[in-house]
Amino acid sequence: MKSALDQGLVVPLMEAFYTIQGEGYHKGTAAYFVRIGGCDVGCHWCDVKESWDAEKHPPTSIKTIVSQAKKHSDTIVVTGGEPLMWDMNPLTKSLKEVGLQTHIETSGAYPLTGHWDWVCLSPKKRMLPLPEIYAQAHELKVIVYNQSDLDFAEEQAVKVGAKCKLFLQPEWSRRDSAMPLIVDYVMKHPQWKVSLQTHKYLNIP
Repeated sequence: MKSALDQGLVVPLMEAFYTIQGEGYHKGTAAYFVRIGGCDVGCHWCDVKESWDAEKHPPTSIKTIVSQAKKHSDTIVVTGGEPLMWDMNPLTKSLKEVGLQTHIETSGAYPLTGHWDWVCLSPKKRMLPLPEIYAQAHELKVIVYNQSDLDFAEEQAVKVGAKCKLFLQPEWSRRDSAMPLIVDYVMKHPQWKVSLQTHKYLNIP
């Protein structure tokens, strides 16, 4: 018999908070973020490495998460860690039942579960997205650490749908060196847009 965790009735919740979306297509809009613990993608530049070990974060009932979420915003962003390590169907079903918009930020390295109004795919070289997720992506967000990441971005862009929004975002610790690369690239390839972690410039969560 599956445990409540395996069934998606509880998830390892690292944190949940109401803030301004800082990145990508929806930047500048208010949203309630639900950060799920657990990730084995292991990006060396990850700024939330404390999310990686799921056992450090308390298994939390989705009923509790939904009851808090609906107090704050119509838009709920599920992020991580890597939220697709867990079955997202029960959580998104419960969020939709109370009329909330569901967004996810994922590497795509695990099967897409859940019912999503917006899928932000942020692929990583170490664990590439599963082939079937590309067609589901509304937004492709590639983190740029160095020049080779621009080549990787183009490799990923040919796999998503024609209507998918394309974003290049500098890795925060390398923003001074990565940003000139991105600006120059976007000016030459205007199908891409620049994404900034504006929440960090605004000093908000």
